[in-house]
Amino acid sequence: MSYRTAPAAEPAPPGTPSRTTEDLLRNTTTGERIQSVLHRYPALSPAVVLVVAVVVFGFLNDRFWRPENLSLITQQVAVVGALAIGQTLIILTAGIDLSVGAIMVLSSMVMAQTATNNGVPAVLALLLALFVGLACGALNGFLVTRFKLPPFIVTLGTLNIFIALTLLYSHGATVRGGELPGLLTWTGSSFTVAGVRVTAGVVLMLLMYLVAAYALGQTAWGRHVYAVGDDKEAAGLAGIKVGRVLFSVYLAAGATFALAGWILVGRINAASPNAGADANLDSITAVVIGGVSLFGGRGVIWGSLLGALIVGVFRNGLSLAGVDQLYQTLTVGILIIVAVSVDQWIRRGRA
Repeated sequence: MSYRTAPAAEPAPPGTPSRTTEDLLRNTTTGERIQSVLHRYPALSPAVVLVVAVVVFGFLNDRFWRPENLSLITQQVAVVGALAIGQTLIILTAGIDLSVGAIMVLSSMVMAQTATNNGVPAVLALLLALFVGLACGALNGFLVTRFKLPPFIVTLGTLNIFIALTLLYSHGATVRGGELPGLLTWTGSSFTVAGVRVTAGVVLMLLMYLVAAYALGQTAWGRHVYAVGDDKEAAGLAGIKVGRVLFSVYLAAGATFALAGWILVGRINAASPNAGADANLDSITAVVIGGVSLFGGRGVIWGSLLGALIVGVFRNGLSLAGVDQLYQTLTVGILIIVAVSVDQWIRRGRA
């Protein structure tokens, strides 16, 4: 009895996908592909929203594209955009900071009061403001890391503490720009680029984004921030000092809030204890709309800048269209819900 073996299959041409790969590609839906792209490029969706919003509002009202209006938008975004940097660092670690505006205002009041009432040189007053921001961030970080308290509760408490300290220190008095040294109002000075007036505060904000982007994308510290936000236990098992990373994040955030206070003083040409009332929520809004996940570990710093610009463009565009302030707030609220819903959808696709 003889046996015949089946002829060997001819090898597939180089570059031909395997049957398994073909089946996988065939079974992948368009929605799953979109989920994958948005997960890889979290700033893509806010960038698309921003471009569409600029085009639509420009066609609805030709004043929108005028240089003076574009200048106004960038100036309005500068403060919130600066605050969003620190808020992004904290949210990337799956935390949240409700005290950002209070830290900003306290730092600005210390800067202004020491320079005008105590005769402190402007440079030293600015350094004192930076120290206050660092101290406030250190307090938040200490309570979160040492006592393992939820960031939401910690910063809700320190929000009231910092507001009270601001009012006690300043006695509720506003320091006018004319009383301040030129250095402290320098962020309000401007120059013209292609017909658009750009303030020094906007430039400072962009420089802060460049530093933050480098730190998050090109350093071991940045990789540790993402790792802690993605999974604290896994990060700890990998040898990352989770407590140190979290403390450093709150410390860095405090410094950015103090610099935002400097931008605020130049923006309004004064230091007021009542400024920045909506800054806490606005910073969170910018970060969330910018594609940074509230659950930590996903997002890019430039997305937060796009988020701040989206909020500024929507408020400005709707205002030019004659939409009531209440409906503008309603629109921003809808944007937040949509952004969080998209984030949840992307995370389900990742799982």
